[in-house]
Amino acid sequence: MSTVAPTAAEPRAHVRIVYLGPVAPHWELEPVFGDRALIEEFRTRVMARLLLLPFHDPQFRRNRDRVNNDAEREGIVAEWDFGLPEADS
Repeated sequence: MSTVAPTAAEPRAHVRIVYLGPVAPHWELEPVFGDRALIEEFRTRVMARLLLLPFHDPQFRRNRDRVNNDAEREGIVAEWDFGLPEADS
């Protein structure tokens, strides 16, 4: 799981982007907190980039970076959940 912190001191919203599995649709965006309209606009852009793209697809890394940059620009904390167990460190 990775988190993108916004540049502002206080984030405007927080969302969790969850991998649903190998069958499309692959992703769901779950709001944690924030303005509903802001999150819905962000969800539209995220789904346009990720909906039919599994995380093992080579295009995924590029699109994930675009989503993270978009989140940072909007002041949204984007948390990724790939459904994988956390590595014990």
